[in-house]
Amino acid sequence: MKRNPRVTSSRRKCRKAHFTAPSSVRRVLMSAGLSTELRHKYNVRSIPIRKDDEVQVVRGTYKGREGKVVQVYRRRWVIHVERITREKVNGSTVNVGIHPSKVIVTKLKLDKDRKALLDPQ
Repeated sequence: MKRNPRVTSSRRKCRKAHFTAPSSVRRVLMSAGLSTELRHKYNVRSIPIRKDDEVQVVRGTYKGREGKVVQVYRRRWVIHVERITREKVNGSTVNVGIHPSKVIVTKLKLDKDRKALLDPQ
């Protein structure tokens, strides 16, 4: 049941908001779950994904594959993981886009901003 009158539950408006979201909002929407060890260590369930995080694919054709995030392609709502590529007809290889909800983060790239985000204070 809808509780907040300021938030819409209209399918049309929600879809429009999602697909026209700016990059800053897409960052938060493109979050990935943490592995069990990281979840217990930081007491956090999910975190916005970023380049150089190490992830494991848990759904789809590439299930079980692990690698480092090469690119977070916010415009297309996907991430590119190293060694997850396919060959085009002309012989060149391209990265396969994977949605962040279909991976778990196994190792975080920690900088000072991310440490501050995860540290309980």
